[in-house]
Amino acid sequence: MKKINGIMMQYFEWYLDCKQNLWNEIKENAEELAKKGITALWLPPAYKGMGGKDEVGYAVYDVYDLGEFDQKGTVKTKYGSKDEYLDAIIALKQAGIETYADIVLNHKMGADALQTIPATKVDWSNHNTEISQKETVKVATKFTFPGRKHRYSDFEWNWTDFDGIDYNNATGENAIFKFINKKWGDEVDEEFQNYDYLMGADLDFSNPRVVKECTDWGKWYLEFTGVNGFRLDAVKHIDADFYNNWIKKLREESKKELFSVGEYWSADVNKLHRYIQETEGQISLFDVPLHYNFYQASIDPNYDMTQILEHTLVKENPCKAVTFVDNHDTQPGQALQSFIDNWFKPIAYSIILLRNDGYPCVFYGDYYGIKHDNIEPMGNLQNLILIRKEKSYGTQHDYFDNSTCIGWTQEGDNEHINSGIAVVISTAGENQKRMYVGTQNEGNKYIDAIGNCEEEVVIDSEGCGNFRVNPRSVSVWIKK
Repeated sequence: MKKINGIMMQYFEWYLDCKQNLWNEIKENAEELAKKGITALWLPPAYKGMGGKDEVGYAVYDVYDLGEFDQKGTVKTKYGSKDEYLDAIIALKQAGIETYADIVLNHKMGADALQTIPATKVDWSNHNTEISQKETVKVATKFTFPGRKHRYSDFEWNWTDFDGIDYNNATGENAIFKFINKKWGDEVDEEFQNYDYLMGADLDFSNPRVVKECTDWGKWYLEFTGVNGFRLDAVKHIDADFYNNWIKKLREESKKELFSVGEYWSADVNKLHRYIQETEGQISLFDVPLHYNFYQASIDPNYDMTQILEHTLVKENPCKAVTFVDNHDTQPGQALQSFIDNWFKPIAYSIILLRNDGYPCVFYGDYYGIKHDNIEPMGNLQNLILIRKEKSYGTQHDYFDNSTCIGWTQEGDNEHINSGIAVVISTAGENQKRMYVGTQNEGNKYIDAIGNCEEEVVIDSEGCGNFRVNPRSVSVWIKK
């Protein structure tokens, strides 16, 4: 069986309607997605959140409730029932598509009861600085899951399993309260001096009881759902040692590869390198620096395109880079909003989809559109995905030699019929590049698969062609 380039798809966006039933949609679309070239789906958190049927999935309540129990005012989650979720995974497997589950272990929210405990307030801008004496607070830290009635697990959470929270129910005060005799994790991002605390009741990963429960749950989840890997949320807020050991144990017990990609949200590629080292290379990371390069290029008319890959994970450690253009956090209205301008999206997607390096992730909101904001699906995205599947192979030659016009070629290989491409990008006026596609292609005619340029390019005896591009555009040339 011939090798096919991998493409992950993030199969959700923030504002999906709970009436949509995402799990059933996935089941219905699995075969079609596979034909188009999608090889893996990253699915949203499947367990019950604090917001019930309206919860996107990141305000985690009960990780054992996959839409099975009457909790938080609903049996189903925003995306459907447990059985529908499992059926979607089976359908994806039958279509040859892997499933990556979104795992959120940093915090819990929506507790079943309050507890009164001692704590100190810490500075929002410096989490290592205490700004109050010990005080008594009433906090939402007791999780008993009465609707589940101990099905799958007897574990109940109390305040000793957490190290802090951001709300005192006794006074209504919003502040970061660090529980008495607790300390933040050591192997976390240094923003705010220590970025262990993010939101909700923050899990204490120095507590062996917590580590064991999270590991036991991970084993259960793998066996129960049959997923192929994980998207790990908010890894920069969790001790790196925890996920390093967690992944090791799950791989050992399952005897599966369990591809895992972490969300370490930082534009500083050195922080990503450090985390990969701390986790012994077991976890890939989303290439956030590349996303911000795309964003800057889309809004800055003077951006130097020769620098588009500089200081990115895909250039410096391509085997651990999951590349993306946008996601649920960068879309309009979100805290990390940095949505790529429409004119630049085809350029950005050509860079992540049609190059040898990195594991590209396509965003649901770009593929299907975002109804909430009247954003239409990105034109030519499906075409680019198909080109990656069928044509984007062989030795690569880069032409990153002009601030407003760059390009690259791939010679193709013997395994994929008529493979090989030539990509030209312009962020200014009309332009062209003479590029090498291999002497073996002498006499072959190339056409623009995007449809922006109508003429044909004939490859000369030196294996080169003059490939044109329209203003502020991309052209992808393939063999006729």
